[in-house]
Amino acid sequence: MQHTTKSLVVTSRLRPGLGTVIAIEAEADSLQISELGVSAAFAAIAQAERLMHPARNGSDLAALRDCALGVALDVHAWTWATLELCKRLNRLSRGIFDPCLPGSKGRLRDLELQPHSVIPHARLQLDLGGIAKGFAVDRAIDALRRAGCRGGLVNAGGDLAAFGDREHEVWCRHRGRTAVIKLRNAALATSDTDNESRPTEHRGYYNGADWLAQVSGHAAVWAPNAAIADGLTKCLLAGDDASNAALLDAFDARQIRFQESR
Repeated sequence: MQHTTKSLVVTSRLRPGLGTVIAIEAEADSLQISELGVSAAFAAIAQAERLMHPARNGSDLAALRDCALGVALDVHAWTWATLELCKRLNRLSRGIFDPCLPGSKGRLRDLELQPHSVIPHARLQLDLGGIAKGFAVDRAIDALRRAGCRGGLVNAGGDLAAFGDREHEVWCRHRGRTAVIKLRNAALATSDTDNESRPTEHRGYYNGADWLAQVSGHAAVWAPNAAIADGLTKCLLAGDDASNAALLDAFDARQIRFQESR
């Protein structure tokens, strides 16, 4: 779909991906640029999904699961950057954020990062889930910018990001409660442990530091990019008020508060 606004051409497309339906909107000076941007953004999302699928053969995470312990494994720069963010979240949350599945023998602390490579020191089974989806959204935004788009919005289920001069009004609803967020050059992520629409291949990481815990709830975060926003939602669900406040401050983010709908 295309239309014009304030002399800009706006192209919008919907496609399945990342276990959800992805909506991409591009604003540009011409139809050619907006369509090029949308195509490049979907290609970036598809690449991120190939690289960081938790189990699919050919993904970096599948290679990490099967590689020899103590040996450096070369991974794509996108995978490395996502793992670096995961390690930072793990450290600052004191282990609450850990995308290793409960059945994994190792934990994120057993993964060593070297330039362009990773070294597992224990058998790891990673499911980056939402943070990988957020990273894919961020790379789609980058693709829109590189194509010459003036603005855009990428919405992948619970993760979305926007850039440009236009302010997007985003309505979030959860169990009769509502939050209205003004989004411009920023990102928003929501996580709900009771959401039945989560892809079956992504089993999430809502246990926090205690792998026997039953963490439940809903969280929404505004942040500079979608990967950070999504990662922080997982921390908020399992952390206490003091640690959550410190984490939000460290990443220049804020928690979204919901109000009862009228």
